[in-house]
Amino acid sequence: MEFLDRVKETAMLKRTLNLEREAVVVIYGRRRVGKSTLLKHVLTPRDVYHLSEEAQSRVQIDSFAHTVAFVFEDFDQVVYPTWESVLTAINRFVKEKITVCIDEFAYLVKSDPTLPSVLQRLIDNHVLKYNLVLCGSSQRMMHGLVLNEDAPLYQRTDWQPRIRQLKLPYIKQALHCSDVEAVEEYAVWGGVPRYWVLRADYGSLDEALRNLLVDSNGVLQDEPQRLLRDERRDTAMASSLLDLIGNGANRLAEIASRLQQPATNLSQPLSLLIDLDYVERETPFDAPERSGKKSLYRLADNFLAFFYRFIQPNKSLISLDRKDLVMDIIHKSFPIHVGQVWEKMCREFVAGRTIDGITYGMAHRWWGSLTAGSAGKREPAEIDIVAASLDGKHLLVGECKWRNIDDIGHLAATLTDRAHRLPFIKPGQTVHPVLFLKTPPRDCPLPYFTPRELITQQLTDEEGIS
Repeated sequence: MEFLDRVKETAMLKRTLNLEREAVVVIYGRRRVGKSTLLKHVLTPRDVYHLSEEAQSRVQIDSFAHTVAFVFEDFDQVVYPTWESVLTAINRFVKEKITVCIDEFAYLVKSDPTLPSVLQRLIDNHVLKYNLVLCGSSQRMMHGLVLNEDAPLYQRTDWQPRIRQLKLPYIKQALHCSDVEAVEEYAVWGGVPRYWVLRADYGSLDEALRNLLVDSNGVLQDEPQRLLRDERRDTAMASSLLDLIGNGANRLAEIASRLQQPATNLSQPLSLLIDLDYVERETPFDAPERSGKKSLYRLADNFLAFFYRFIQPNKSLISLDRKDLVMDIIHKSFPIHVGQVWEKMCREFVAGRTIDGITYGMAHRWWGSLTAGSAGKREPAEIDIVAASLDGKHLLVGECKWRNIDDIGHLAATLTDRAHRLPFIKPGQTVHPVLFLKTPPRDCPLPYFTPRELITQQLTDEEGIS
C-alpha cells in the first residue's frame, strides 16, 4: 500500500532531523497507527533503525549492536556491557550527521528501568554526536518519559508528536472504494493503516470480516488485548469497561453497577482509556464539560467499537465456527453502527469549519427537552449536531441519517421545528438547520452534506495545510 498522508508529520520530522545540532525526537501512538512506516519513510540508508524486542537487557544490547553493524561494519565485534557504552561507542564511527532510531523503546525500559536516566545524562551533557529518535506503542510509558514534569526526558526533546489515526479520505484512496463505502470501511477499521493493509488482501468487506475477525484464528481476533497489554499488565478492568461501554452501558452509575464497583474506583481506569483515545466522555451541547450527571461514555475508537459490539459478544459462536450466523448478526445491525460513526464524523467535520461564510466552534450532540410547540407540550429529543459560531450569533443544528430517506420534506420540516425550539437559543441568534445524508436527496429544502462533500472538503483542507 502506498504511503498516505502524514504530510505535516513528515515535514516536521525532516526539519527536526536536519537541524544544525543533534536532535532528540520521541514519537508515540497506538499500535499499528503507522509510526514505524513514517520513520522508514524519512530515514535514509545511512541511518540506524532498530526494532526492539522483549528480552533480557543483555540480549537487547547485543541485538542493537548487531543492527548498528549494518551501517558501521564490525561495530558488533565488541561486547558492550551497558546501554551507555553502546550508545557512546557510535560516536567513534560517525563521520557525518546520522540518525539512530530505536523503535518499541518501551521494551528496553521494561528490561532496564535505568535507561531513561542514562539518556537524560547523555543528552544533558551533549554526549551523543547523532540524532536520537525514540518510538513506542506504549502510549502511557512514552508519555511518562517526556510529558510529566518529573519525567527523565521532560523538556529535553526537540519534537514529541503523538501519531494519531488517519482521516476518512485516505481510506478511500487506500481501498479504491466509493465515498459511501469509505464511510462503511472507516466504521470498521478506523484510521489505522495496518488494518487497511490487512483489509486490502480481500475482495470485499464481508470477506475481510469473515477472515480477520469472524474466525477463531483471525489475525485481529485478539487485537484489543494486544492494545491493552501495551499499556498495562492487568487488562481485566480495562477490557471489562470497553465491553460494557461498547454494549450500551454509557452512564457512570450503570457501569459501576454492572461491575459491582463504587463509581469512584472507575475514575483512574476510565481516565486511562480516555487518554489512549479508546473511550470518550460526552456531554450535551449546553452542559459544562465536567458535568458528571449528564455525561455519557462511548468508545472513541471505531475498530474497538465494532469489535465490542459484534465480535466480543459472539466469541462462543466464533469458537464453534458459526461464521454464517455471526455474519448475519453483523449484517442486521451494521447500518446502526455505521450511522453512529457517521454522526461522529459529521460533528468532527463541522467543528472549526466555515460553512456559508460562518465559522463554527466545537460540535456536540444534545439531548434534553424541547420548549413547548404548537401543541403546548414539552417533549424529549436528541439532536445529532449542535455548534455555535465563533461570534455566538449563529447556531448550526444538524440531523444525520445513514439510510435512504423517502420523505425528505418531512425530515427537513421536523428538524427545522425542533431546531427553533431548543431551550438554549439566545435572543437574536440565527438558527441554521442542516442535513447530513448517505446519498444526495431530491428537492431538499435544507442545505445538506453527503460523504462526497466530507471527503472532498477534508482533502482540500489537507492540501491547504501542506
